[in-house]
Amino acid sequence: MTYIGNIDLNYGGGAIIMIINISEAKANFSKLIEMAYHGEEVTIAKNNLPLVDLVAHQPKRKRTLGLLEGKINIPDDFLKEDDDINALFYGD
Repeated sequence: MTYIGNIDLNYGGGAIIMIINISEAKANFSKLIEMAYHGEEVTIAKNNLPLVDLVAHQPKRKRTLGLLEGKINIPDDFLKEDDDINALFYGD
């Protein structure tokens, strides 16, 4: 495992938490995102004072399909081509 920051702390349970200052985080942001995505704990600090944790996104809830069902009306000829519009795009 490669660490980018200058401070790595090993806490009791054996988990390694990486603390990295903002200037280093800017230069290595993509790598830090990848590390957080794979479950590593990354803390971004300012003057070695922890400010924020970088964590992988967890959706708050499942997406609900069909939210607009019955609320909008799509005409039957919605996909029908229009000769005037085709002429504008493709010429006569």
